[in-house]
Amino acid sequence: MPILLHFGKTQWASALKLSCVALMVFLACPVNSMDVLVPPQILALNGTDVRIPCAFTSCYKLDPSKFAMNWTYQETSNSTEEMFMTYKNKITPLKSSRFGDRVTFSGNLDKNDLSITILDVQLTDEGIYNCYVRNPPDRIHGHGAIQVLVLTELPPPRDSTIAVAIGASVGGILALLILSMVVVKCIRSRI
Repeated sequence: MPILLHFGKTQWASALKLSCVALMVFLACPVNSMDVLVPPQILALNGTDVRIPCAFTSCYKLDPSKFAMNWTYQETSNSTEEMFMTYKNKITPLKSSRFGDRVTFSGNLDKNDLSITILDVQLTDEGIYNCYVRNPPDRIHGHGAIQVLVLTELPPPRDSTIAVAIGASVGGILALLILSMVVVKCIRSRI
């Protein structure tokens, strides 16, 4: 009987070790191993240059011969996409009647940065910008969408004077309340 018990413990220990190794492999490179990181919205001032960031993370190192990237533009979420920049072995800005030569690649492939810059932003540049990424052997193709809003003037700065005054008043009242409670407690403890 002790031999069977010992064999059972050994078998259980082997199964536990195998499960731990499988869990570590699973956690090292999850199923959705590519993430595209973009802000949901960017505000751009008409006539200025705006950088539209797009970065990605992957379990796999970027291989320039297999890597692919596309940037597209949509006026609204229901309209068709217009591709204006691509990467397949090299960055290729596509001639677009909308952008002309105003779009440049401002990222760094070595740092997984696929950002672009739009020069001299126009009101007609407002819309949805899509960053598509493919980094084999990742099976997942990454995608990020950024809503770009073009402003004709900067919004006025917020005046926080009222908030500071209210905060200071509430803080002062609380300090006086705590101080009075301490004084009352000291007086009562002496009596």
